[in-house]
Amino acid sequence: MKPCKKTLELVLKEVLSDIISDEVVVGVSNRHLHISQNDLEKIFGPDYKLTKMKELRQPGHYAANETVTIIGPKGKMDKIRILGPVRKETQVEISMSDAFKLGIKAPVKESGKLEGTPGLTIVGPKGTLKTDKGVIVAGRHIHMPKFIADIKGYKDGDMVSVETSGERKALFHNVLIRVGSNVVKEIHLDMDEANASGASNGDFVKIIRD
Repeated sequence: MKPCKKTLELVLKEVLSDIISDEVVVGVSNRHLHISQNDLEKIFGPDYKLTKMKELRQPGHYAANETVTIIGPKGKMDKIRILGPVRKETQVEISMSDAFKLGIKAPVKESGKLEGTPGLTIVGPKGTLKTDKGVIVAGRHIHMPKFIADIKGYKDGDMVSVETSGERKALFHNVLIRVGSNVVKEIHLDMDEANASGASNGDFVKIIRD
């Protein structure tokens, strides 16, 4: 069945609005875990596969049903959700407040850049894993489709600022632009940043070029 003209017009209007707008939708990122297949099997059992709970805004990414406990030198946190699909390396993303509770000096890093990061203990239903790296406070960043970046003049790795609205209006600097072909335009803030500025999932913030 061919899409009707009205549907195509609505889609086109939405795409054009996204290109023109300097606003970006907020995705608040709570503490979570990305895991390699090898590490997944160590704590969930041989040949284990993640099961999908819900789709995330970014295409192909999802929140899994599986959760783990993470343990640091000074504390632990239960029910840390795994996000899928599996990755090449295991990565734990927490906030500065979480790092303080766990007793870990987690650096602010771009996702995937794990050199010089601390590790912790991950406990699953079938085993325990001690990592030697991979714990980060993810730097705030904007996922931007390549076609929008090309039109707006952004390059992968650019830094911008964003301004929130409301009673706790805030200005965040050092926001990384991450350009990709199969992504949706979205900014990721962690819980500390969202709580400080009153931002919630689905809110919009304004991009300001530095």
